[in-house]
Amino acid sequence: MSPVVASYKKHTLIFKKPAGTSRGRLREKTVFFIRLADRRRSNRIGLGECAPWPGLSLDDRPDFEAKLAAVCDALNRGHPPEEMDLTDFPALAFGLEMAWRDWQHGGIRQLFENDFSRRDKTIPIHGLIWMASPADMLRQAQHKVSQGHTCLKLKIGALDFAAECTLLSDIRHHYRPDQIELRLDANGGFSPEIALERLSELAQFQIHSIEQPLKPGQSQDMTKLRNHSPIDLVLDEELIGVTTQASKRELLETIRPHYLVLKPALLGGFAAAEAWIALAQELGIGWWVNSALESNIGLNALGQWISSLNPTTIQGLGTGQLYTNNIPSPIRPTQGALIYDQTLTWDVSTIVA
Repeated sequence: MSPVVASYKKHTLIFKKPAGTSRGRLREKTVFFIRLADRRRSNRIGLGECAPWPGLSLDDRPDFEAKLAAVCDALNRGHPPEEMDLTDFPALAFGLEMAWRDWQHGGIRQLFENDFSRRDKTIPIHGLIWMASPADMLRQAQHKVSQGHTCLKLKIGALDFAAECTLLSDIRHHYRPDQIELRLDANGGFSPEIALERLSELAQFQIHSIEQPLKPGQSQDMTKLRNHSPIDLVLDEELIGVTTQASKRELLETIRPHYLVLKPALLGGFAAAEAWIALAQELGIGWWVNSALESNIGLNALGQWISSLNPTTIQGLGTGQLYTNNIPSPIRPTQGALIYDQTLTWDVSTIVA
């Protein structure tokens, strides 16, 4: 008999205000929480979050919920989680890995034993600037700096390019490179024909790096761009759907990016992301982790996992305050870092009810 009773609950996260991205404005996000209840101890419940990203995740497909139901049924029949092939369902794989690890550690939301989960260590995070008018984005940047952030990430490629350059100039007028690190994310917004020209113009603002200047699937063009770019290049969406070790190696050895951005919800969980990290370290490629707009359930798991890896770069986990109906938790940002606040407690009643 299976040691757990598996079920799931659908939940819609509501943004406090519409979040502007290159794929449109987000007002809500649907997630699924996997619940693994102990057959013998009713108060021991492991929780995991499955959050396919519309238009981006491999498992953004009509049969996702049916697959999730089938996975829960298999678990209830005693099928071991580690033997399930969820290659085509990375968000589901991540949620299951999260729930199983939580259950194994007592169902108390402590998935990893480290200084962060013991509430002794913080994780430096960048301040994410959402797409809006240039004036509003500048106000966002100033607010993030006032909150203690020393690294800002800005989405570009959707507004008028001249206006984006003016915005970056304004930010640099206020903050020197030794004060604020600027990371850009183009989300594939440049064509191969103009990308190098765009990056050359952006370089005057002392940019740390730029994510995915070209759309995925253009490895030859990305390689040429990497060889001539005055700004370090980062792969993000390019990693989605690359699942075998051989194909991962081929991609990285071909493009030789400077950094990788890893989102376990899009890659298939912690183990899948760690495979990318091991290969990146072998090839001298840097990395950091971004959340995929998870609730505090997923954000907590990401924070604990990242802390176990002892990262040396600023991470992208600054999305925990986005929602009106997030899961109350001890996870919160403060002074440019993510912390596990000892004065706060978990309230998962809306998930387990």
